[in-house]
Amino acid sequence: MIEVLVALLLFMLGVLGMVGLQSSMTRAQTESKVRSDAAYLASELIGRMWSDLTNYATYNGSGCATQTRCKEWQTKVANSLPGGTGAVTVDATTGNVAVTVSWTMPSGDTHQYVTQTTVTKSGS
Repeated sequence: MIEVLVALLLFMLGVLGMVGLQSSMTRAQTESKVRSDAAYLASELIGRMWSDLTNYATYNGSGCATQTRCKEWQTKVANSLPGGTGAVTVDATTGNVAVTVSWTMPSGDTHQYVTQTTVTKSGS
């Protein structure tokens, strides 16, 4: 009888360990997906800026107050990521652009993805 109880205890500990591992894997998978979405969104904005070279300097700032395409992107970030926000820093003289995408996971962890590139017209 004691052997059966010990066997059940060991089996129960194994099952609890598997449940904990599955939970951990699901959390890591969710965080990974959100990170890849953030990278995609940052690249998307840079693509939008490349297609709008005459106005790329107006994308500057967290509010993108004067640029409709940037506001659309920020709405997409807010809808795609949990607590998502996006900000852009443009140095019009050098063409250096930094895109920052921030989000907060349901657990309360805050994350940030930053990418930098140079956007200039040919011959500039």
